[in-house]
Amino acid sequence: MPSLVLLLIEFIDELVFGVTEAAWPLIRSDLHLHYIQIGVALSLPGIIGNLIEPLLGILGDVWKRRVLILGGGIFFTLACFLTAISRNYVFLLVSFIVFYPASGAFVSLSQATLMDTDPTRHEHSMARWTFAGSVGVVLGPLLLGAAAWIGFGWRGVFLVLVGLVILILAGAWRFLPPDPAEHPALPSSRAVWSGVRDAFAALRQGAILRWLVLLEFSDLMLDVLYGYLALYFVDVVGYSVSQAALAVAVWTGFGLIGDFLLIPLLEKVRGLEYLRLSVVMELVLFPAFLLFPNPWAKLAMAGLLGLFNSGWYAILQGNLYSSMLGQSGTVIALKDIAGLFGKLLPFGIGLAAERFGLGPALWILLAGPIALLIGLPRRNAIHQGSA
Repeated sequence: MPSLVLLLIEFIDELVFGVTEAAWPLIRSDLHLHYIQIGVALSLPGIIGNLIEPLLGILGDVWKRRVLILGGGIFFTLACFLTAISRNYVFLLVSFIVFYPASGAFVSLSQATLMDTDPTRHEHSMARWTFAGSVGVVLGPLLLGAAAWIGFGWRGVFLVLVGLVILILAGAWRFLPPDPAEHPALPSSRAVWSGVRDAFAALRQGAILRWLVLLEFSDLMLDVLYGYLALYFVDVVGYSVSQAALAVAVWTGFGLIGDFLLIPLLEKVRGLEYLRLSVVMELVLFPAFLLFPNPWAKLAMAGLLGLFNSGWYAILQGNLYSSMLGQSGTVIALKDIAGLFGKLLPFGIGLAAERFGLGPALWILLAGPIALLIGLPRRNAIHQGSA
């Protein structure tokens, strides 16, 4: 039951994310936003979160992880509620700023806890985690589309999400294992400082640095593309808002299929060997997606892009956990430190879109699969286990 609760936490996080990303055309129209404001909203909260979350990750190794997860869940619920009642850009931005560190405590530390349940199968556990999230990502646009069809509105959807988070938070309260009795009521400064030193020492290890860099570049074809996908189909392809939500659902739906198939595939194939093949496919598909003029061809390419980027995050993050056995909270901390650079990318794309148009700006995302093609371990390194 604890593993199921942890997977449900990832599910609700991605459900919120899926609704938010598909709702950008509606939010933009309702709050009268421009590309630079959207870029800031996609970047600044993440940057602030990445400044706070490393400490939460380290605390997750040296202090009461259950307390951190449940406290994060409370603020996660508050952030969803603030988004629902936002009436201007500043209020919306504040809600996102609350959301990111809350998600770091509630969701990221839940992931670390799941990884600790079986340290010998990190890639497989991450595949299950990613699949749970993909279900949420797929249902998000569908939930929003259904709400729009009945005239419910994006604000009402966020209020529904608040209720769902409360239910899952209650399950976490009931089933998450208690913290060790020897942990003090307040975190020890000596223990925290020791965790900080260990984190910075890990950053000097080449293998760990490799996975951190590749994770950030992989995100260009994952969350960064997802953040602009609905806007691309509205502003560049010419879809309506509801059609754009369908396009996002196609992308996420094929991604869900890929994430589901990855679970049995990893029992037969090395994760990094599959990852190298999928990177090559993305290098072919993404330029085709941008260049094909036909809207239906673009929709088909979007589905294939979602299929072949499946497993990127699970495999790379799983290898990062395997490089730092016994330090799952510190893994979260290092990922957040590395993410400070990655969170600037949506803002950069927003600036480029404002200057050159969203279509040309999305060519920047091709840096993701190129970096993975260059940076992934060679085949002999994979077989020797030196990665």
